[in-house]
Amino acid sequence: MIFSPTKLAGVFVVALDPHSDERGCFARTWCAEEFAQQGLDARLTQCNLSYSKRRGTIRGLHLQAPPHEEAKLVRVTRGAVYDVAVDLRADSPTFGQWLAVELTMENRLALFVPIGCAHGLQTLADDTEVLYQMTTPYVPGAARGVRWDDATLGIRWPLEVSEVSPRDRELPGFVAATKPQAELTVA
Repeated sequence: MIFSPTKLAGVFVVALDPHSDERGCFARTWCAEEFAQQGLDARLTQCNLSYSKRRGTIRGLHLQAPPHEEAKLVRVTRGAVYDVAVDLRADSPTFGQWLAVELTMENRLALFVPIGCAHGLQTLADDTEVLYQMTTPYVPGAARGVRWDDATLGIRWPLEVSEVSPRDRELPGFVAATKPQAELTVA
């Protein structure tokens, strides 16, 4: 695997390092040892698959509150997404900044989103599947997030929005979501 740091502290684009022959190719998509060598959280406790029928669907921006914080490795298995990470770590030099990476079935890239960063995406194709590998199991009571269309963040989603869940429409804006933990409400 090839780990490329991004402008957000601790967020990496992870590319495959395929070995090819006349049959096709083989590539490692996960190796705890290689993640640990990069200083990244190498635990893997849960894998999830999300499927979105319609192009333009928004999912996120999600994260979990302590003590259930999670890092994620996000990869597209079918279709394409505009994948977004937002730094919500108050002590981070990139606090309040966001970045986006296009993940597609063809480019086979993954995005590593560390603890303390919110994650969201917009599907760029119909029938898109996304595989999430997480360091902590999902805990509904720890679910938190930031509104995908928050003006403070100014995320530039590439397509007109076709679908957003009622839960995601109710997420707080950036300012409310980054208040001290005791003041946060469950999303």
